[in-house]
Amino acid sequence: MAWESDNFRPSPAAGATPGYDLAVNPRPVAPPAVRRAAIANLGCKVNQAEMDTVERLLRARGVELVDAHEAADLVVVNTCTVTSIADRKSRQAVRRARRTNPDAQILVTGCSVAIDPDALAAADPAARLYDNESKGRLLDELASLLELADGAPMPTLSGVEHAPDRSFEPEANEGSAEGAFADATDIDRTRAFVKIQDGCSFHCTYCIIPRARGSERSIAADEVVSEVRRAISAGHREAVLTGINAGAYDGGAEDGADRGARDGGAAVGDTARRGAGGTGESPSLAGLVRRILAETQVERIRLSSIEPQHVTDELLDVWTGSGGRCLPHFHIPLQSGDDTILRRMGRRYDTAFYAELVARVRRAIPGVAVHADVIVGFPGEDDAAWDRTAAFLRSLDLAGVHVFRYSMRPGTPAARMIGQVDARTKKRRSAEALAIAADARARFAARHLGRELRVLFEHPLPDGRWLGHAESHVLVAAASPDGGSLENAIGLVRAEGVDAAASDRLVGSLLSISRPQEPLAE
Repeated sequence: MAWESDNFRPSPAAGATPGYDLAVNPRPVAPPAVRRAAIANLGCKVNQAEMDTVERLLRARGVELVDAHEAADLVVVNTCTVTSIADRKSRQAVRRARRTNPDAQILVTGCSVAIDPDALAAADPAARLYDNESKGRLLDELASLLELADGAPMPTLSGVEHAPDRSFEPEANEGSAEGAFADATDIDRTRAFVKIQDGCSFHCTYCIIPRARGSERSIAADEVVSEVRRAISAGHREAVLTGINAGAYDGGAEDGADRGARDGGAAVGDTARRGAGGTGESPSLAGLVRRILAETQVERIRLSSIEPQHVTDELLDVWTGSGGRCLPHFHIPLQSGDDTILRRMGRRYDTAFYAELVARVRRAIPGVAVHADVIVGFPGEDDAAWDRTAAFLRSLDLAGVHVFRYSMRPGTPAARMIGQVDARTKKRRSAEALAIAADARARFAARHLGRELRVLFEHPLPDGRWLGHAESHVLVAAASPDGGSLENAIGLVRAEGVDAAASDRLVGSLLSISRPQEPLAE
C-alpha cells in the first residue's frame, strides 16, 4: 500500500531551499500492520544505544526483527556523518532499504539527517526524516505505527538492550579490528551500551558533530543507574558507558549545559587541575561510576571513549578502587602526533601532555590497554609533520590505533584551510598508520601469553571455538569443554598462543567458567 509522504515540502518560492517538517510526525494513511521490522544502524556507540531502545519498543509489541536486507514492513535507518564515507554509506543504506522493501515505511534519523536532509530526501523522497532533536518524536511515530494506546509505557533514548540479529555498521574507519569490536555485528550481544551523555561543545576544526548533535547535555544519574539495572536484569554482564563527549558528564547540571559547555572547552591545565567534578558541585563521570558500582551488581564497566583532558586522578582512583569491576581499557583520542597540527585541529592538549597522560594511566593501572585515534592527511600536514606523528605513535607503545583519513566536512573551519592534502598522500599515510596499528595490537596481545585472563565470551567461531574479550579488550578464543554454548559466560583462560588466523588474537585453555545467573533476554 502506498504511503502519504509529506515530510519533504518544497518552498513556494522558486529556487528556494526545500523545507523539512522535522517537528511534525504525520500519521501514515491507512498503514498496514507492522509485523516485521529492520534497523540499519551506522555510526558511533551512541547511535547503537539509541537504536537498542527502538529495538526494545518493537520487540515489546511482538514485531519480528529481521536483517536489513530482508523483507520488512518498517525500516529504521540511523545515519552517521562523521566522515564523507559515513554520509555516503547512510545514503546507500536508505536506497538499499527502499529497493528491498518498496512498500515499507522507512524512517531515517541521525546525524546525517541533521546536516544534509536534502541528500537523504533525494535518496528516498518517501522516507520520513528525523534529525537528532526529533528522535523523541521518532518514538512517537513508532508508537502510532504500532497502535500503542495513549499513555502506554515508552522507553527513552538512553536504552540499553541489544539483540544479536541487528545489522550494525561500525564507525567509519580504515578497518582497525579493535575499533569495530572485531566484526562486532554479532559479538556485542553480551554487553549493554548505556548512553550517559549527548552532544559536544569542543568544536574541533574538522568535526561536524557539534552541529549534528548540539551542545553537551547529560542523562540524569538516576536514569543511568536504572538503565544499568535493566541491563543486568536482561542478562548483560558488561556495561559500556557511552556518549559523544562522555568525559564532560555532569549529571547535576540544571541549566541543560554540561561542564564542558560551561567551561567553553577548558584547556588541559584547567581541566586537569579542577578534575571531573572534584569540587563536588555536581555528579561527574567519576561520581556516576561510583554510583553504578555502589547501587548495581554489574560485573564489568568500560568507557567507550574519553577525551585526554577528562582522564583525571579522581577517575583513575575510581578505576583502581573498583575491585576489578572497572576494566583496564581506555580509548583516548589522539588525532595527531604533531603539535602544530593539534593546534590547527583545535585540540586542547599537546603531545607532551598526551604522553604524560598515557604514562600516568599506566602507573595507576598496570597492564592497562590504551587505544588511540589518529587522523591522517589533515590540512597542513606535510611529510615532516606526518613523520612526527608516526614516530610519536610508535613511541607510545599503544594497545591499538583507530585510523581515519581526514574527510572535508563543509561548514567546518578545516574545510577552508590552506594546505589540503591530496588523496594519494592520505592513502599512503593511512596504510602506514594501519601497519603501526596492526603491529601495536599484535605486540600488546603477545604480552598476555602465559597469563590467566578473565574473558567474557560472546561469539562462536566457525571452527566451534568461542571468542570473547579479556578485561584489557584483547580478543581470546577458547574451546568449550563440553562443546556447548559459552555465550555470556566469563571464563578464566590461560593464554597459550597467538591464533594463526589473527596476530592480535590469543588462544587458550579454559580453566573455569562463571555462567550467568539469568539467560540473556531475547
